[in-house]
Parts: sequence; structure tokens; C-alpha cells
Amino acid sequence: MGVKLGQSISGRSRGGSDDLAETHEINVTPFIDVMLVLLIIFMVAAPLATVDLGVDLPASAVEPSPRPDQPVFVTVKPDLSVAVGEVVIARDALTTTLDAATHGKKEERIFLRADKAVSYGDLMEVMNLLRNAGYLKIALVGLDGRS
Repeated sequence: MGVKLGQSISGRSRGGSDDLAETHEINVTPFIDVMLVLLIIFMVAAPLATVDLGVDLPASAVEPSPRPDQPVFVTVKPDLSVAVGEVVIARDALTTTLDAATHGKKEERIFLRADKAVSYGDLMEVMNLLRNAGYLKIALVGLDGRS
């Protein structure tokens, strides 16, 4: 047994003032309130999210050079020993070892990497040794911090 809306149980129609009309409209006032709160939060948080230093960097139109097939790595270990490739050498033998590794090509890029424990001064000493040996193209190697 079912009852139609707008009729009483006895079958008589109810008065017009007692009828409850269904509305099919969405109340957007809470939605607008939430959007305004989010807008204020993003307006306050956006300037705090960017750290900007007032530095005017020059633009470069040079494409990055491709990595060579057999790069020459010079490594400064935490105990300040120097290695070319995987072979630990004395600092005095750095020039001759690099000449053998690069086949005498002084314009070849040398990839320099150092442990975190190595101080800046010690790294600069190795860079000066490379410069004195005639290797002026030095690339510093680091880990990718995005991962």
C-alpha cells in the first residue's frame, strides 16, 4: 500500500499550506565560503613558498655538451687521497696519470668529484693541480637532489 505525496492517509487532500515542496537547487553558499577560505590561504602561502634572491643572472644560448663515452673522473676521497678513475695515485703523479688517461688531450673535460667530508680548501688544491697540469675544463660532479 502506497501513499501519494500531497494526500493524507484517509485519502483526502491536505491543505496548500501544509504541503512541503521539494526543491532541486544546490545550496552554493557553503561552497563559496570554502572557496574564499582556500583563496585566502593560497594568497598568504604563495609568497612564503618562493625564496627569491635579487640576482640578475646572465642568459646562456649554449646547448649543453654531450657526455663523453669514457669520461675521466678525478676523485678526492675523505682521507684526501686522489684517484683517477678507480686507481688511487699520489698527487705528484696526477699530471702523468691524466696525460695517459686522456692521451695527451689537454682540452678534454675532467670530471672532479669529492666526498662531503673534504673541505673546500682541499678541493681547491686539487683543482689548482689540474689547472697547473694544463687541464682547464673541469666539471664538478654532484648527486641529483631531486630524488
